[in-house]
Amino acid sequence: MSVSLINFDNEELSKSKLLNTTLFDCDYNGDLVHQLVVKYLANGKTGTKAQKTRSEVSGGGMKPWRQKGTGRARSGSSRSPIWRGGGVNFAAKPGVYTQKLNKKMYKLAIRTIFSELIRQNRILCAADICLETNKTKDLLKNLGDAAKKKLLIIVDKIDMNLALASRNLITLEVIEATNLNPVYLVSYENIVVTDSALDKLKDILL
Repeated sequence: MSVSLINFDNEELSKSKLLNTTLFDCDYNGDLVHQLVVKYLANGKTGTKAQKTRSEVSGGGMKPWRQKGTGRARSGSSRSPIWRGGGVNFAAKPGVYTQKLNKKMYKLAIRTIFSELIRQNRILCAADICLETNKTKDLLKNLGDAAKKKLLIIVDKIDMNLALASRNLITLEVIEATNLNPVYLVSYENIVVTDSALDKLKDILL
């Protein structure tokens, strides 16, 4: 399989880059991709509901009154659930939504996504990106027409100028190859992968 090579100013070159067929020539498996995306979103979910049990409520270290002789019911702690300000029986806790996906399935799902994106001509390769300034307008000038679409740039290591220049653009996202986000891969219209990032992906996915 091969993808087109472009300059960072969005000028497409005549030659193309051959890709590893073992890495980027997988049959599309929609069920596996769906499982990966659901797993990724679920692992980012955190519960917000929480209550304290009697062991978590502060205070109540001393017995309110002696065991016998007062005429009142015996009581061991003012943090008892039947007391005002006490703990809660069967207290609600944040839910655990994490899902597991073994490494082989994860790697295959990412390779499946990349393979399908290549077949749809949504992936372009480019040389490593080095900006001289951190100005957003300079980045937009270099991107050209590519900035009009939702664009994901995958690099080996994020340059400070690139990070500063791209952070104000809501249609552009820059991530490192070691922090692949499957939700980004399936949601962005075009994806640019640098040469060094492509080498890093080979090490991660093979």
